[in-house]
Amino acid sequence: MRLRFAGPKPNPRYWDEWIAPRLGDGVAYAGHLSHRELARQLGGARAAIVSPRWEEPFGLVVAEALACGTPVAAFGRGAIPDIVDRFSGALAPADDVAALARAIERAVTLDRRACRRRAETLYDAHVMTDGYEELYREVLAGAPANRSRAAVLERPAA
Repeated sequence: MRLRFAGPKPNPRYWDEWIAPRLGDGVAYAGHLSHRELARQLGGARAAIVSPRWEEPFGLVVAEALACGTPVAAFGRGAIPDIVDRFSGALAPADDVAALARAIERAVTLDRRACRRRAETLYDAHVMTDGYEELYREVLAGAPANRSRAAVLERPAA
């Protein structure tokens, strides 16, 4: 499976010494892309591979991939398990590279429409605004704020 990745190179020396020598056949660096080109590339990918090394509080790249209809294979850390479900992504234990490879194999089989639907259900601007307003009202009314954001947004409207 070919691998294509994009992003900035904030430390060119690190890139030259540690990254570039490890890029083998079938691995291509697309550069630091514009938003439009990134969406085009992401939308054409078989899967988005997300491998954070920290407990990321929200995985914007995951939501962006789903909005493009692209399944996600990721380490299940931080907020990522709240963002994807079994229809839109496949998770691996944090830092388990072999399990991530298996997650990629599963992710490429997922329905792209389910991925897009997940993004629309949770991350549409109106849905998010309504969900945040509801959560704020609950907190102001004294309700505990210990639920995941996905749980708030997935709850049927009253």
